[in-house]
Amino acid sequence: MQRLIGFLFLAVTSFGVIAQEEPFQTVITPAFSPITWDRLVNADAEPENWLMYSGTLSSQRYSRLNQITTANVDELELKWAYQIPVIDRAETVPLVVDGIMFITEAPSNLVAVDARTGGIYWRYDHEMPDDILICCGRNNRGVAILGETLFMSTLDARLVALDARTGNVLWNVAVADYKAGYSKTAAPLIVKDKVVTGIAGGEFGIRGFIDAYDAATGERVWRTYTIPGEGEPGNESWAGDSWKTGGAATWITGSYDPDLNLVYWGTGNPGPDWNGDVREGDNLYSDSAMALNGDTGELVWHFQFTPHDVHDYDSIQVPILADINYQGSQRKVMMWANRNAFYYTIDRETGRFLVGKPYAAQTWAQGLDVNGRPIRVPGMEPTYEGVLVSPPIVGGTNWYSPGFSQDTGYFYVTAFDGEQEFFKRDEDYEEGQRYTGGGGRYTQPMDAFHSSIRAIDPATAEIVWEFPIQPRSSAGITTTAGGLVFTGSADGFFFALNARTGEELWHMSLGARVHAAPMTFAVDGKQYVTIASGNVVYTFGLRD
Repeated sequence: MQRLIGFLFLAVTSFGVIAQEEPFQTVITPAFSPITWDRLVNADAEPENWLMYSGTLSSQRYSRLNQITTANVDELELKWAYQIPVIDRAETVPLVVDGIMFITEAPSNLVAVDARTGGIYWRYDHEMPDDILICCGRNNRGVAILGETLFMSTLDARLVALDARTGNVLWNVAVADYKAGYSKTAAPLIVKDKVVTGIAGGEFGIRGFIDAYDAATGERVWRTYTIPGEGEPGNESWAGDSWKTGGAATWITGSYDPDLNLVYWGTGNPGPDWNGDVREGDNLYSDSAMALNGDTGELVWHFQFTPHDVHDYDSIQVPILADINYQGSQRKVMMWANRNAFYYTIDRETGRFLVGKPYAAQTWAQGLDVNGRPIRVPGMEPTYEGVLVSPPIVGGTNWYSPGFSQDTGYFYVTAFDGEQEFFKRDEDYEEGQRYTGGGGRYTQPMDAFHSSIRAIDPATAEIVWEFPIQPRSSAGITTTAGGLVFTGSADGFFFALNARTGEELWHMSLGARVHAAPMTFAVDGKQYVTIASGNVVYTFGLRD
């Protein structure tokens, strides 16, 4: 439903940022060229737009825009800022289409604004039930677009299609029962004429899945469960009926290779999180990368990062796809810095493990074997009394987007060297109730641990450089052809680094935690960079 009332936005004048309230009525956006599947496949050819959550289907978050460079980035200044009216944590990555920006808001709202000024065209407020069950915040991270239709997941486990010109609802379908703990927070991914989308709720004993819906009608085309059922290969990796409440949610957006017709998606922790006694076995396909046929959803291959996870090391990081030189030949690879503190380079055609090493502090594994399977350190499983393990529950990294530069060939990740006491408890499953079987506690303040942006060579898994940041950051990363790495920090700074050396080149205090990834676009020949911080979406450009 559209809300035709006043709105609050921040306008930038020569005197700075001024908050003002103005009434508005819904305005149709300016005309834009429909976003065809061909345009999405070749999104890197129009870097003035940001057409999907991770920029391109490969999820590199690399922009070919180069107006802002290492030589002039210190001339960035605030151009405009949009104040989100609902006070909550902003994790949005906006889309930009021909000068129109689409911003999601918590819990499941959407607004279209002028990318030049931040002025509103229209907004959609999704009506939310009062009894939703959520684990980790009232979040919405973004939308997808095909043609002139936007697709948004909602916290009450629905998928909504909206007219991008007006905000009017075209269809609205239930994906799962929110009363059983299912929810949706991630941006969908367009694959041909389908909307591919995951599910959240792994702390409620759900059974995870990945869905594809017909973009025109909202009818479900296929569903692939992330936990195999009875009689399916892999079901034997779950003791008894534990697979029915095994979690393995899919709560971050995946990637797609058009040449291989493979959808790549990460899966979350098995349930209950910290007590594995009731689910003996590897617990496929939790904590895995799944490669699915884009037309049918059939599983082509999988790679499990953490078999029988008892530390909540969700493998829901965004998979980055690239072709790199590996041991003297070009390889199609998938790059993955996992929550379990190991970095992996994997052949994305076959799922074969190529190389992997720790990129953050870890004590739970001696290393990886030749197939990439962890060699566990005995005695690191949670106990009733508690056991100290690195990384902590938040991981060596988490859901926030990594990046890749086509110029340096480096993979960039926000990393954390922490530790935590893990404990387990006995817990029975009850629908609609949290089903975690334990938890964790810090023995030191968070600022006692080291955190940094790290650049990794994907051919060797070696760390090339790091840029220290304190305290632990939960910001994503974007790279550009201007030689830059953009990211943010927990204490409210937005900053730019030299992509080759890690040298800090510019920063700006925004006053609130950066809990999202930046993106960049251009309008009228001018490049801009946008980031959500606290409850505000800020847009920067070079000094006029």
